[in-house]
Amino acid sequence: MIRFLGNIEAKTDAKGRVFIPAGFRKQLQAVSEERLVLRKDVFQDCLVLYPESVWFATQNQLRQRLNKWNAKHQQIFRQFVSDAEIMVPDGNGRILLPKRYLQMAGIQSDVRFIGVDNTIEIWAKEKAEQPFMNPEEFSEALQDILGESGMISD
Repeated sequence: MIRFLGNIEAKTDAKGRVFIPAGFRKQLQAVSEERLVLRKDVFQDCLVLYPESVWFATQNQLRQRLNKWNAKHQQIFRQFVSDAEIMVPDGNGRILLPKRYLQMAGIQSDVRFIGVDNTIEIWAKEKAEQPFMNPEEFSEALQDILGESGMISD
C-alpha cells in the first residue's frame, strides 16, 4: 500500500511541466505505478495526483454509492470523472500540467507537492504556505475526533 508524506517545493516551466519530487517517484516505481490521474480537488483549490490504482479504487467507491439510474447521481459521477486526466511522467519524471488545471488551482510557477495519504496534492506555493487550519481549531478538531473515542492508544 502506498502512503505519501512530505511537503516539497518545485517550479513549473514555461510549458507547465513539473518534476514529481524524487521521493514520490521512488515510491511510485516501488509499486510499479507508471500512470497517474490528475484532478482538481473537490473541496480545495489544489490539484490531486492519484496513482492509477488509487484512482480506480476511488472511482469504484464513488460508483458503488451512486445509483446508475438516478439522473443526479449520474451527473455527480460524470462531473467527477470528466475533470480527470491521465498523466504519464516522461523519462525525467516530469508531467505536463495542462493550462486549465493550473488556472483552476491558481498556480503561476511555484508549487508545493504535499503527500496526503495515498495521493499527492499540488498547491500554488502561496496557498500552501498558509496554515490549512488555525492551530486552535486544529487541536480542537483532533480532540473531538480522537480525544474521547479511545481510538489511539499510547
